[in-house]
Amino acid sequence: MSQPVSILDGATFVVSSRNGDIDPSPTFPTGLFALDTRFIARWELTINGEHLHSLSVDDLRYFQTSFFLAPGEPTHYIDAKASVIRQRTVGGGFEERLTVLNHQEEPVDFTVRMEIASDFADLFEIKNLLPKRGDITTRVQDDTLRLSYRRDAFYRETVISASSGAEIDEQGMTFRIRVEPHGKWTTVLRVVTLFPSADDSAAAELPTSQRGRGRPDMQRRLDEWMARAPHLACDCEPLNDSYERSITDLAALRYTGLLRKEKLPAAGLPWFMTLFGRDSMITCLQSLPFIPEIAPPTLRTLADLQGARLDNLRDEEPGKILHEIRYGESAAFEEQPHSPYYGSADATPLFVILLDEYERWSGDTALVRELADEARQALRWIDTHGDLLGNGYVWYERRNTRNGLENQCWKDSWDAICFRDGTLPGFPRATCEIQGYAYDAKIRGARMARKFWDDPALADRLEREAADLKVRFNRDFWVEDGEYYALALDGEGRQVDGLASNMGHLLWSGIVDHDRAALVARHLLGPRMFSGWGVRTLAEGNGRYNPLGYHVGTVWPFDNSIIASGLARYGFTEESARIAESIIDAAKYFQGRLPEAFAGYDRELTTYPVQYPTACSPQAWSAGTPLLLLRTMLGLEPQEDGLTVRPAVPASLGRIELLGIPGRWGRIDAFGRGRLHTTAQPATNPTNHDGPA
Repeated sequence: MSQPVSILDGATFVVSSRNGDIDPSPTFPTGLFALDTRFIARWELTINGEHLHSLSVDDLRYFQTSFFLAPGEPTHYIDAKASVIRQRTVGGGFEERLTVLNHQEEPVDFTVRMEIASDFADLFEIKNLLPKRGDITTRVQDDTLRLSYRRDAFYRETVISASSGAEIDEQGMTFRIRVEPHGKWTTVLRVVTLFPSADDSAAAELPTSQRGRGRPDMQRRLDEWMARAPHLACDCEPLNDSYERSITDLAALRYTGLLRKEKLPAAGLPWFMTLFGRDSMITCLQSLPFIPEIAPPTLRTLADLQGARLDNLRDEEPGKILHEIRYGESAAFEEQPHSPYYGSADATPLFVILLDEYERWSGDTALVRELADEARQALRWIDTHGDLLGNGYVWYERRNTRNGLENQCWKDSWDAICFRDGTLPGFPRATCEIQGYAYDAKIRGARMARKFWDDPALADRLEREAADLKVRFNRDFWVEDGEYYALALDGEGRQVDGLASNMGHLLWSGIVDHDRAALVARHLLGPRMFSGWGVRTLAEGNGRYNPLGYHVGTVWPFDNSIIASGLARYGFTEESARIAESIIDAAKYFQGRLPEAFAGYDRELTTYPVQYPTACSPQAWSAGTPLLLLRTMLGLEPQEDGLTVRPAVPASLGRIELLGIPGRWGRIDAFGRGRLHTTAQPATNPTNHDGPA
């Protein structure tokens, strides 16, 4: 299959081939999806029995794509006597406007056929090649084709209709038409996705299928969204393109869950079109100076779903923030634990960090007071269930040993946490960056307790605990023979001494001792870790290093944005700018849309960054990457009475103007001009900026 085409509106999305057809045979998940279920698995168009060849695809709008097609195989010698336009829109359901054009001097009869089917596959079934267990039925009723699926009380239905007369059978729709000379014929196919209503007495439309939200309304909403974001003007065209693409993709990735009607950032297409605690919160942190309105609904929804009991299936614990929530069949029947699933040790401290950082930007003290109990419970989890060994560190070991995640940090693939020689540690594990998050959460929790919760005793305790954690961490995680921070500790207290990008997050959190920051920076920008396109997840020379390994050698844009921010926090502005410059340079090879990850090949080996084979795109925290890089390069830091701007821009990027930055101050403009030469070596005398980054 050639590069697929995707359109989306939150949790509803369509993935197809370049000619618009949907065929369930490719391993890439093509189809019409809504809330983790594939409602259309086959959607294949033929004209007089011939498939159509793609001439061009217009996919400039995230919610609409136009396919320009010709029947038969491509040829350079015979002019097409007919052509077809498929204009596809999501939002208010799924709609396809089909137009057949006759380019001949006489009328022509056409047989237009759309083959239609659904397998109602759960995303986990597609990913793991699992069979269905319920019953699929197909029937023709009231000029519609109705496809339905039932397994006990789990029910889903797809209803397809056409605006003009069609011969409908259980495999699709046929239109027998005559098109006049140089004329055209048009019909509109509409798809509605259904699920049981609350009382299970009738089917109801999914919340993503709101009637009346057609293309003009969606375009207006997008225009309003773009207008609210700050305006970027700069000399660097790739940065301009990437910024606009990021703001647009974050609009596209918002979805309305079943719990609240507010829109939340989903993690990424195609596998992660749902709320992820870690991903969604980091996206909110990246985008606070640009689109702060996505943070409150994310925090409120995570607070609503905060863990309240011990549940081994879901890895749930009191005070814990969820990892992921799913709405499909496998979650409904507890074949997967995602209803919701809490297998994440870092989401809980990130909840406290986001709540505090949002207030620092917005001045929204009401939300800090509203979520005080949930933030306190999160801080309590860090010291209780999070500290499995009772030694002051946050550890993880899955409760669900059947299908829970082994690694419950952001690098959650099975082999991501490894010793230098490639061997894997036992459990429990305490990865370094989670300790940094816990430190930052305590510092921020103390601030909120003192300023907003009227609890100075809690503030004093949290500050003492943070100071003690910093001392112990810099003692226990420091690898003396390599002069860097260990990736993790194992259950016996041994240093898991893989050299990994996680230690860049330590700079972001502020837990690194000042006199060691230069050594960390030197490693991050050294030849083993820095590919020229960005910092690798695992250093070259480690036992498991693989430039195409998911978490063991690839470059992740979001990871690099966190690292760049951390470097700038400790005064390494040239090193931070060098990472920003490399990621922005990489973005132009992906048409401005940074993927989830790309290969860690050295830049001297490739003239462009090589995409990871199954990378999500768009992905929320990759879309947030240019935003955090902009904040870092301009040195934007919220203060009680305004916004501090300390630009440190690479010379190659030239002038940067960010106009209308929202915050507690109203709107402020920021300016910077490229002056840094990013080939410089890491500094040896860094300065440190205390306080939250």
